[in-house]
Amino acid sequence: MDRLDLHVESLIFATDVPISAEMIKKCLDRLLVQDFDIGEIHQAIFRLTEKYNADSFAFGIDEIDGAFAFMSKPAYHATVGSLLKEKSNSKLTKVAMETLSIIAYKQPVTKTFIESIRGVNSDYTVQKLLEKELIELAGRAEGPGKPLLYRTSAKFMDYFGLKSAKDLPTLKEFNQSEETIGQPSSIEIVEEE
Repeated sequence: MDRLDLHVESLIFATDVPISAEMIKKCLDRLLVQDFDIGEIHQAIFRLTEKYNADSFAFGIDEIDGAFAFMSKPAYHATVGSLLKEKSNSKLTKVAMETLSIIAYKQPVTKTFIESIRGVNSDYTVQKLLEKELIELAGRAEGPGKPLLYRTSAKFMDYFGLKSAKDLPTLKEFNQSEETIGQPSSIEIVEEE
């Protein structure tokens, strides 16, 4: 296996979402100051796929919608699933609820959109919501970079006891309750003499 394979392998491993051969090429062209042929990248991916097809690995490289990611092999799905189930049984943090609310009300949304509302990086939170299967990929947005779109999942509906997104409380319902705190008091106006 040559050095190119190792670089490609590290990029596929490092991403939390599938990475395209074109993105791998772009990263390596910039890093190694070399203009790789896209065919070289595909050959490296093929060699790595063959390597991980061996029975000595519990995971392999899968192609998902034209991009590549490390995925557990079907024989180990139950094992990985038990860990994910344990993780998903944990409570949601305030940050996770905030992010989930943005996705639920504005779906489908990009991470950039979420971050523009929250004002902070949301990579970790989005990843955790994906792991808990409360959100899912909804395709790619048009525009520069074609960023991933996220939406709520069927598990989200079950988790919150909703039949559809229409069952979410309206924002107007929230605003009314926030505006009325306590009992209104009468103010007596006294004229100055």
